[in-house]
Amino acid sequence: MRHSAGAAACAAALLLPVLSPPASADTGRPEASPPAKQAVATGSGGAVSSVNPYASQAGLDVLRKGGNAVDAAVATAAALGVVEPYSAGIGGGGYFVYYDAASRTVKTIDGRETGPARMRPDAFRDPATGKPLPFDEVVNSGLSVGVPGTPATWQKALDDWGTVPLRQALRPATRIAEQGFVVNDEFRAQTAMNEKRFRDFSSTAELFLPGGELPVVGSRFRNPDLARTYRQLAHEGAGAMNGGAVGRDVVRTVQHPPVAEGSTRHVRPGSMELSDLADYRAIPRTPTHTTYRGSDVYSMAPSSSGGTTVGEALNILENYDLSAGGRTQALHHYLEASRIAFADRNRWVGDPAFSDVPTAGLLSKEFAKDRACLIRPDKALTSPLAPGDPRAPHGSGQGCVRGTGAQEPHEGPSTTHLVASDRWGNVVSYTLTIEQTGGSAITVPGRGFLLNNELSDFDFAPLTPGVPDPNLPGPGKRPRSSMSPTIVLRDGEPQFAVGSPGGATIITTVLQTLVDRIDLGMSLPEAVAAPRISQRNRATTEAEPAFLDSPQAPALEALGHHFVLAPEAFTPSPEIGAVAALEFGPHGSVTAVAEPERRGGGSAMVVREQR
Repeated sequence: MRHSAGAAACAAALLLPVLSPPASADTGRPEASPPAKQAVATGSGGAVSSVNPYASQAGLDVLRKGGNAVDAAVATAAALGVVEPYSAGIGGGGYFVYYDAASRTVKTIDGRETGPARMRPDAFRDPATGKPLPFDEVVNSGLSVGVPGTPATWQKALDDWGTVPLRQALRPATRIAEQGFVVNDEFRAQTAMNEKRFRDFSSTAELFLPGGELPVVGSRFRNPDLARTYRQLAHEGAGAMNGGAVGRDVVRTVQHPPVAEGSTRHVRPGSMELSDLADYRAIPRTPTHTTYRGSDVYSMAPSSSGGTTVGEALNILENYDLSAGGRTQALHHYLEASRIAFADRNRWVGDPAFSDVPTAGLLSKEFAKDRACLIRPDKALTSPLAPGDPRAPHGSGQGCVRGTGAQEPHEGPSTTHLVASDRWGNVVSYTLTIEQTGGSAITVPGRGFLLNNELSDFDFAPLTPGVPDPNLPGPGKRPRSSMSPTIVLRDGEPQFAVGSPGGATIITTVLQTLVDRIDLGMSLPEAVAAPRISQRNRATTEAEPAFLDSPQAPALEALGHHFVLAPEAFTPSPEIGAVAALEFGPHGSVTAVAEPERRGGGSAMVVREQR
């Protein structure tokens, strides 16, 4: 039996509303209330942190029964599919990063969705005019649905690194789906945000608008269709999705979306076929790697842009002593490094099976030094900034050319993230998604889960005319992502595991959390709670209200930064990201950290808590 930690793969399984409590392990009856929620827990024996207490408890129960971090991650992810169904689930995909304590190595799985075999580069352009289709028309359609990768990710993680079969990892989530969970304010608010488009699809309205109304806070939300789907996955494995009965239902739904009677929405069908699901593979990839202030930072390689962009920004920042000039200067450099790294990301990163992505160049210290010369301590750069060329000779001065680049492409703000560790020292950092909150808004009839709208992460048309765009649609192609599940080692041992949801703001959230913790001396809970700002090579920088009320806001504005309120992403409140993280101490101690407020507050748990 293997005690290694591929656990993060399970985190994408079932994201459904947190409505009813899980059943008691002894009686099988529903508990009277949800598990207790806390933002910080310190102890030993393993840990789990996620956005939801039902999900964290599912993972912790696996650890307590002798499972490893990979087992716990899959169990947590599957439970998230039940209680956080608008952010992730088996209708989506994600990225799994795993530290194996026995070999002291980091390994990853690319479980990103893919374009159907019949997808063309002009799939999102009007055939009559050649212009990009309206974004809203693409999202709420079968056209935006990518071939799901989550079940295959769970299966591969458990097969390679886990200690229990998929059927066992799915049991806690199946029980929650069947017996229900208690609806909270967060779930109701997310439903309300999506109510108009949910009503346009009969299967979605039937499930998420019971009796035609928003779910009532404090009521119990059950999803027996999802419970049945999980049982089929438990019996047949990922093959139930990748060519089996579940997959056939997905294809039927994509090709013939269940538009509600009386809806006036123009819903385009998709081109997915059963062969697309049968051909899907979750891909092992070499993680990205860079060093920062003596630590080794590992994350996800392309098709995600998370590892290269966080890594490039850290390499740029390593040219400066951020602790010496005060918080305003540190934040100024953080914003500028992020701006530069996003300019390079948008030009160079895509699916490496279709583009020659210069990953090594983007992560080289020499390229970062070339790009760092753009930063001035007394004046902010102007966006959109032109990209550099990581293939150019270093020291040529090319990296210092400012120029004008392309605008930031769209990327949905949802997803979810979890982290898990075990008593053997294995660690998982896992981010999964169905793209924007509520995905495509299309629920597979009789199956209890929403389909993703990941293909809208492709660029609808080239960002810059005449310049190759690595992120155009294509058959079998994985759209570029910003998911940044990260594990940081010190002398070969785990130091941090961190990640976040939030679309493109995932990158800046992970980056700011690392800078606050490593450079500015905050504790990990302080770094997770700190007000966030996000610069992604745009004319304006998104900011949370607490930051706009801080003394750093006017000081940075005096340097030329322009702040706007962050958009409403997960709920009707301006938030950036929702971190789940772990920090490892001596003698097997671990501190699990979740958001104290964002998304209603997360849930951090440890096997043996120190009080």
